[in-house]
Amino acid sequence: MIRINLLNVAKSKRGKRTAVAPAVSGSGPNLLIVGVVVAVLAGSVNVGWWYKLNRESQRIAQDMAKAQQENRELLQVKMRVEQKNKQAEAYQRRVDVIDKLRGQQSGPKDLLSMIGDTVNATDAVWLSKMNDDGPNVNIEGTALSIDAVANLMANLKRTGFFKNIEMKESYQDETVRAMQAFNFTLVCEKAPQTQKS
Repeated sequence: MIRINLLNVAKSKRGKRTAVAPAVSGSGPNLLIVGVVVAVLAGSVNVGWWYKLNRESQRIAQDMAKAQQENRELLQVKMRVEQKNKQAEAYQRRVDVIDKLRGQQSGPKDLLSMIGDTVNATDAVWLSKMNDDGPNVNIEGTALSIDAVANLMANLKRTGFFKNIEMKESYQDETVRAMQAFNFTLVCEKAPQTQKS
């Protein structure tokens, strides 16, 4: 009969069995080589990761530098736009002032033209003085009769330029002896649309 020792236990001379270390054969992996390979792989993964992070850090730094440059350029553009806006606002204010002055300039011209036409359309009336003090216009003049003064008041009211016309005073001029003459003073209150101009 043939005996096979599967336990790798050798018999000693006295009959006791002792364990024998397994023989190293080329069929199994060596732990030292496996450890070195794992260390090399871990090191190469770490180095690769470090290079990736380093490249990403450099890219972020370049992007930040580019963004800061764009920000500086945009700030310069913003300052130029704000300066142009200020110039445009100053120009618009000047134009508004000129338009306002032109509007006010036509007000007295329109007033004088309207009063001149009204006096010319009224018989026997002459004006000697006119004063525009804002809400009121004071008119002084001479008429050949009181009826002529009343006609002038009615004609001024019909223009629509005045909402109220009152006679402040009227008296006969004693210095004119050849005919009858009356000096008068009228206070004409402007209508609301004419007070704005």
